[in-house]
Amino acid sequence: MTSIIWDMGGTLVDTYPDVDRVLAGVVRSGGGDIELAEVASLTRRSRHEAIDILSRRFGIAPERFAEAYAELLASWQSSPPPAMAGAREAIAACRSGGGLNLVVTHRDRSSAQLLLDQLRLDIDDMVCLSDGFPRKPDPAMMLEILRRNEIPARSCLAIGDRPIDGQAARAAGIDSYLLGSKDGPHRITSLDQVPALLGRD
Repeated sequence: MTSIIWDMGGTLVDTYPDVDRVLAGVVRSGGGDIELAEVASLTRRSRHEAIDILSRRFGIAPERFAEAYAELLASWQSSPPPAMAGAREAIAACRSGGGLNLVVTHRDRSSAQLLLDQLRLDIDDMVCLSDGFPRKPDPAMMLEILRRNEIPARSCLAIGDRPIDGQAARAAGIDSYLLGSKDGPHRITSLDQVPALLGRD
């Protein structure tokens, strides 16, 4: 059986469009001009990096971006972003083969659990940055989820959307696949491909 260690935002949940829109809105409200595609190119690396770059480039205090992001998180309590296409089917395919669906995310636990509950994504366990672990690409969160669930790395695959997801997985000895990314040795364009990775297509 193969278990999956999932990233969350941009992998299981389509959070990027909302985040891109909010960060671009802060720039525009401060008198700047930026295309959503440019913001997207930054957030696909890291939201924190995107805010740092945009703050310095447009002379806008990072706190303004943080406040706008906090407002976005609050809005998700009543209007969450959608699950990624194929997410529920991929989770079900993993479970039907006897594997666990595990999440390793930079998102704080309360925000992550809220999204999982609202979108009815059935996850077996989760490790969050707010649990006291370093950020990816450090493999600490990956290693913790393996340890806690008594799963050998060879019995898992990791699915994320950014190079740091793949780097963290490989450092923990886990095969990794990146969704929609041009980086890394293993790439998928849709979560519809996951059952085939599990040999359950």
